[in-house]
Amino acid sequence: MTPNDEGGWRVVRNHEEQYSLWRVDRDLPAGWEDEGTHGTRQECLDHIGLIWTDMRPLSLRRQMAAVSS
Repeated sequence: MTPNDEGGWRVVRNHEEQYSLWRVDRDLPAGWEDEGTHGTRQECLDHIGLIWTDMRPLSLRRQMAAVSS
């Protein structure tokens, strides 16, 4: 097992509702928040795959919704 698989990962999200992985032992970069899911790298990737079904940034989704209404 490599250090990447030992459960030291978390899912993070930015203001555009885009997701990424971040090591739990590192400070979060500006503009990102802890989404609440922690685990192995693969567990976090699997979680992102389930919840991030629309890859468009939030601002684009809002703009497109405004145009269509």
